[in-house]
Amino acid sequence: MCGIVGYVGKLEAYPILIKGLKRLEYRGYDSAGVALMNTDGKLNVYKEKGKVSELERSVAGKDISGHIGIAHTRWATHGEPCSVNAHPHISESGNLALIHNGIIENYITLKEKLQKKGFVFKSDTDTEVLVQLIEYIKTKNNLDLLTAVQLALHQVIGAYAIAVLDKNTPNEIVCARKSSPLVVGVGKNGDEYFLGSDASPIIEYTDKVVYLKDGEIAVLCPGKELKIVNMDNVEISPEIQKVEMNLGQLEKGGYPHFMLKEIFEQPNCIKDCMRGRINADLDNVTLSAVIDFKKNLLNAHRFIIVACGTSWHAGLIGKQLIESLARIPVEVEYASEFRYRNPVIDKHDVVIAISQSGETADTLAAVELARSKGAFIYGICNAIGSSIPRATETGSYIHVGPEIGVASTKAFTGQVTVLSLLALTLAKEKNTLDEKEYLRLVKELHEIPEKMKEVLKLNDQIKELAKTFTYAHNFLYLGRGYNYPVALEGALKLKEISYIHAEGYPAAEMKHGPIALIDAEMPVVVVATHNDMYEKVLNNIEEIKARHGKVIALVTKGDTEICRIADESIKIPKVSACLEPLITTIPLQLMAYHIAVCKGKNVDMPRNLAKSVTVE
Repeated sequence: MCGIVGYVGKLEAYPILIKGLKRLEYRGYDSAGVALMNTDGKLNVYKEKGKVSELERSVAGKDISGHIGIAHTRWATHGEPCSVNAHPHISESGNLALIHNGIIENYITLKEKLQKKGFVFKSDTDTEVLVQLIEYIKTKNNLDLLTAVQLALHQVIGAYAIAVLDKNTPNEIVCARKSSPLVVGVGKNGDEYFLGSDASPIIEYTDKVVYLKDGEIAVLCPGKELKIVNMDNVEISPEIQKVEMNLGQLEKGGYPHFMLKEIFEQPNCIKDCMRGRINADLDNVTLSAVIDFKKNLLNAHRFIIVACGTSWHAGLIGKQLIESLARIPVEVEYASEFRYRNPVIDKHDVVIAISQSGETADTLAAVELARSKGAFIYGICNAIGSSIPRATETGSYIHVGPEIGVASTKAFTGQVTVLSLLALTLAKEKNTLDEKEYLRLVKELHEIPEKMKEVLKLNDQIKELAKTFTYAHNFLYLGRGYNYPVALEGALKLKEISYIHAEGYPAAEMKHGPIALIDAEMPVVVVATHNDMYEKVLNNIEEIKARHGKVIALVTKGDTEICRIADESIKIPKVSACLEPLITTIPLQLMAYHIAVCKGKNVDMPRNLAKSVTVE
């Protein structure tokens, strides 16, 4: 979950590295560091606990010259956040500097072997073990850096994306990946190279990138063609791709936080998500993946959705959409549990893997397990060129643009949109949905962005409402049907960024335990839109009020009954039940955001969290 940046070329490396770290800070922000090779061949390494801005302050007045360097922003796995544990890590001789994203699972065994050979370790990290191992192999056998890295990685068990500098080859970066993302940017005429955990630190300088695959090692040397080899030293021809990314998407654009910007981007993002997939006459939905692999999808005995966190909540909505519209049985699994419980799965199953980043370690592992059992794999991701799209037979991108805020917002609604499109496409192919109802839902889905804009006009009301509940210690979120996962997602958003304990529950289950928590100090957020469950939810609200609970109700415009008894009401436009999550989730995103801001929390960088969970 750490962020990796590298540069080698003719420009001063430090400004590029620092800007790149800031672009990747959403991946981790408990410490940061940089290694630079100056023109005299001196390797300068600077590290600091805290955010990238702390690193900038600490290097003021120091030698930051050089045309080659690597940099790192950390999310701690092994060893507490501190300057000693921060990357880059230096070999005992001081010749090598290494940065790493991932986990070396057998680092204790390797560390003990190296200690017996006289190596002394300064940090508590698994990463320092790797740089010492590379140096030991390189020195003992008098090898070049590439070969030493190859041999060292043969001894490593775990996940890694690494970049290494060597004082003895001061114009070269060696990098490698396994189960952690790494992107190489190719400059004009091959006279410079860039390195990043994703394309965001690179796109400002070049649109030509190479996504390294598992087991690949690259040598970046200006003036020479990009060299890529596998673990057996077989040379691989680089597959250069053109990356499309709007630089403005990586900036706040006048908003105080990326999260608020991304909440307000949702209408346009969902338009982009549907573009080319709903025709101009609004009478047909087309997903190329379904057209190309119709037989695999339509003949499936069941679908299994695997995901983590917010993506899992989207999967729960997808289950209801696919079962209700296309009449295909669907199971939804936490990827982290699915991969370890020896699931019953075979060639008649379709596994849908959902991940914003496309790099989620547990979801990737679930994909590999399902593939080994013969299942057909369908990926739903946002990050183009990421690992899950490359590991799946087919799938759909959500096309919502880079999501920088750690708490996912637009990616969630993008995932739900794609799942809605998938369900409608399958329903059309299977003839499980009345033509009139199909056309009505297609038209209504197309209108969702405009209704999102309407909901976003409630921002000021929700901002004022948030002030009332800033000091609450607990929240309960309730919903039924399609809105039960929305309640889970609303509770998760509040937990993530405000650090207030919150639980999401099916409203009817409140009587089976959670009602014991209800008192005058317990705010209860109820998604109470006017659908088939309305009367049932109304009864739930009455039960809460009878116990003096404070009710914040999401209601459909025109509602009178619930507005009469709720303490606060948020009125949203009428939408069909199966599309309601695209609308009802937005007020809950805004509420979590404004409560966190009122509490003075760092909304974009909540404590202990990172955007992309690339380790177990």
